[in-house]
Amino acid sequence: MSATRLLVLGVVRMHGTAHGYLITSELESMWAQEWAKLKSGSIYHALRQLAKDGLMRATQIEEWPGRVDYEITEQGDAEFLRLLREALKRPDPRPDLLAAALVLLTELPRAEAVALLKERLAAQEAERDRIADRIAADESDRLGELFEMLKDSVDSNITWTLGLLHRLESGAHVMAGDEP
Repeated sequence: MSATRLLVLGVVRMHGTAHGYLITSELESMWAQEWAKLKSGSIYHALRQLAKDGLMRATQIEEWPGRVDYEITEQGDAEFLRLLREALKRPDPRPDLLAAALVLLTELPRAEAVALLKERLAAQEAERDRIADRIAADESDRLGELFEMLKDSVDSNITWTLGLLHRLESGAHVMAGDEP
């Protein structure tokens, strides 16, 4: 899964119609160049590829030579939602995917976001248990520090996920379908 693909689909979806410069500016305002390592060239490449794949419709703007406006297609909307749901529910070692999902979280209804994050939490708890079993089974001392680091990382992610769930269940953020 690509964070760039998710972000570009998400920004175009939020704006309805957007051109490359607008998308780049929006992603820069989210600091995506820092946490997703996005460069404007990769954004333009993603736009062309998404249009080629039928996920966006590209329209040449006659009044502005060289400018192309993009609009998400029905297939693109379905792909955006699939990518967003997958990034939220599945713990992934790549933090850029989770970060992309977090900046687009409000595109989902609250109940769905909560349900996806509960799936994420269950997977994190299963991973914590798996690591604890490995720690208990390790008879050598050479893997101890590695397992402790992995366990601490999973514990930290569980704590963060529980916090986000609490905030969402308490009404934080205006989500899709919420009354403003």
